[in-house]
Amino acid sequence: MWEPRGHADMYGCIITPAVSPEADFGVLFLHNEGYSTMCGHGIIAVTKVVLETGMLPLRAPETLVKIDTPAGLVSAYARVTDGKVGSVYFHNVPSFVVELDAEVEVPGLGKIRYDLAYGGAFYAYVQAEDAGVNCTPEQFRSLIEKGMAIKRAVMAARSMAHPFEPDLNFLYGTIFIGPPLGEGADSRNVCIFAEGEVDRSPTGTGVSARMAIHYARGELGVGEPMVIESIIGSRFTGRVARTIDFGGYPAVVPEVEGEAYITGCQEFLIDPDDPLKDGFILR
Repeated sequence: MWEPRGHADMYGCIITPAVSPEADFGVLFLHNEGYSTMCGHGIIAVTKVVLETGMLPLRAPETLVKIDTPAGLVSAYARVTDGKVGSVYFHNVPSFVVELDAEVEVPGLGKIRYDLAYGGAFYAYVQAEDAGVNCTPEQFRSLIEKGMAIKRAVMAARSMAHPFEPDLNFLYGTIFIGPPLGEGADSRNVCIFAEGEVDRSPTGTGVSARMAIHYARGELGVGEPMVIESIIGSRFTGRVARTIDFGGYPAVVPEVEGEAYITGCQEFLIDPDDPLKDGFILR
């Protein structure tokens, strides 16, 4: 994911053999800091790739793909028209709220209120205006700086506790919430994660945890859609598919829908004599 083949905000998927009998394959997610537990836009993209490149058979009007992820089994559904994949929606792992309206002291920002929730990873959700930022590309640098400051402060103040998987007990990132800019959208997400990486999508796991937050607040019912924009205006539609008890947490099974587009096929080469063969990163 690092330069010269990638960049600080590159995200990747590595397709692996399945580990559960019902899965079609597995996937590992990686970014500028290492590996991730779950990635919604990665699920949408990898589903598009395996179907449109013929790795798995394409069936109209809908093709089900079951994928093993580090966070659990994910079912993805591709809407198929004229032999092409349109949108893809997936049912994510159970998502739940840890705490609403928590507060943390952040150096340089003062006391910040946040919601802590899990949607395949743990996130701290902050209203962008509370941190003095907007969810726009022009505020890219400020979003990174303040998002990482909030992440560090929350990590120092508390621990995460997944009910079944201790390997998931860490804060993945900060998600800023702001008003939508496009017609027909309900909200906007900007996710700052790993080592200051900025998600170009609305963040599938982040949308998943937001479904749990809005359901817990009584702002969203089962099956009701919520359209969330990214920093560049791309969109995911989230829904609460159903509710479930998950290790003592009142959780939701979220449904997230979006689109992906194949932009090319690349072949990377590594010269063993290249002193920078392992890559480098400047941010």
